[in-house]
Order: sequence, then C-alpha cells, then structure tokens
Amino acid sequence: MAYVSNLKTFVRVYELGSMSAAGRDLRVSAAVASSRISELEKHLGVRLFHRTTRSLRPTQQGEIFYKGATRILETIDEVEGQIAEITASPKGTLFVAAPLGLGKKLITPLIPEFKERYPDINVRLRLSDRKIDVANEGLDLAFVTGDLTDSELRVRHICDFERILCASPSYIAEHGMPRSGDDLVTMAHKCLLLRYPGASEFFWMLKVDGKLKRYDVSGSLESDDGDVLTSWALAGCGIVNKPLFEVAALVEAGELVKVAADTPPTPLPFSCVYPHKRLQDPKARLFIEHIVDGCHAALGL
Repeated sequence: MAYVSNLKTFVRVYELGSMSAAGRDLRVSAAVASSRISELEKHLGVRLFHRTTRSLRPTQQGEIFYKGATRILETIDEVEGQIAEITASPKGTLFVAAPLGLGKKLITPLIPEFKERYPDINVRLRLSDRKIDVANEGLDLAFVTGDLTDSELRVRHICDFERILCASPSYIAEHGMPRSGDDLVTMAHKCLLLRYPGASEFFWMLKVDGKLKRYDVSGSLESDDGDVLTSWALAGCGIVNKPLFEVAALVEAGELVKVAADTPPTPLPFSCVYPHKRLQDPKARLFIEHIVDGCHAALGL
C-alpha cells in the first residue's frame, strides 16, 4: 500500500500546491510528504515538481502523471466501495466542505452520530464562506448556498432558507429604521457585506410587491466570514442579510431587530453538490443521506 499512499500524497500536493498543506491534509509531516514524492520521482525516473524555496509547481511529467494518478485512485475507491457495500462495512475518508455559519449550526452536530454509525469512515470537514471549487480542491462533496450554475456537478437540493435583514437596536436608534430597500439606498444605510476572493456581487435582491428588485447597497465593512458580519451587526456597525435560521435566537432575544420588512430578501437555496462519480461511492451516499435527513429534522421540514 506504500505506492498508493505515495499516489495519494502526490495528488494532494498537486491540488493544494504545497508539501506542508498536503501533509496537514493527510495528517503527516511535510517531511513525510516530501519523502513520498521523492520515492515516486525515483520510481518514475522523472521530476514531478519544480521546487524553489517560495513555490512548487508541477512539471510537464507531473501534469501527465496527475491525470493518471487520479484515475487510479478513483478506480481503487470505486472497487473498495463496491466491496464495502456488499459487506455492509463502508470505509475510507470523505473530504467535505460547508459554509461557516450553517456548517457549525447544522452540519457539525450531525457528524458524531454518523461516525458512531460508520466508525470506519473518516470525515475531513472544511468550513469556509468562500466559493468552493469541488473538483480542483479534491473534495468529495460540498454543502453550498445560493443559486448553482456548475452543470458538471450533481446537485441535491436540501431546502430554501428564509432570509431577513437585521440590525442591532443601537444601530436603529442612531440611524433610523429602514422600512424598505429604497430606504437602504436613499438613507445611505451601512450594510455589512459578505465578500470572498473573486466575488463581485455587492447587491441584495429584495422582493418588492411580489417581484424581485436589485439594490446596490454599500458599506465600509466587509468580510468573507458570515459569523464576523453577525458580530459586527450585534456591535451596532450596520445591517446584515442573514438566513433566519442563523439569527433566530438573537432576534427572539431582542439583540437583533428585523428591518426593511416590507421588502424581504429572496430565500437562500441550500444544496449538496458532488461529482457524478460519487454516485457509485457508498460512503458518500450514506453521508449525504444522513446530513440531508438530519437537516430536515433540525429545521422541522
């Protein structure tokens, strides 16, 4: 199995662009990761990466080898999955991503029960509000919010989250209560914006008389972490656009107040996406079903 471990290490180094990042991902040291790459290079008689003190990039041979290595590992996973399905003992590792806030509140509480039920399946969960590239980041599946346009991935729709605009009582006392999206713009309200690398959207879609209308909101504070935006809203820094599920307890406690109620935000789709090939992987299917059922139960759907 040493050769398979070397292949897995090579693939993660290629995808993450770093020996240390791949080592952390595989729970080995950077030195072990580097040693495995060296073993592969010695076996193949070629260099797989150009290495400097500041960068690491694949050689032409590395590009070719990556395509073959991923096919080999996918075949191994598929065959092991078929065997595991027959023996009713699925095993292996799942690489999963989820949004930060929803991941903490919905996904992470469901994983201990899954692990207890399937002790031989390891789950590597990554929480982030940035845009995820499932294929290029070596993920088996990802839970995502928003409308989806990637036709290369399978989509399992979970639900649509009701969203609200809300702010702290102190913010409203200082800046006034906006009644609609028009007020957000004309009164120059401070809006707290979710922005991740590569994001270009600085507008909110609100419902006006049953129709959608775009509002180009503005504000001096932005973050790629939705929880940070909530903390800023609690501190009186501005208005935040959040799924009601995430802030319901804060609204009920009076720490945040619903604003612009006449023009609420559009619902937020919540889905699971995964490559087509994962349909043949029993551990992925089991995990998706477990999380979807758990989310529905938690949300009363």
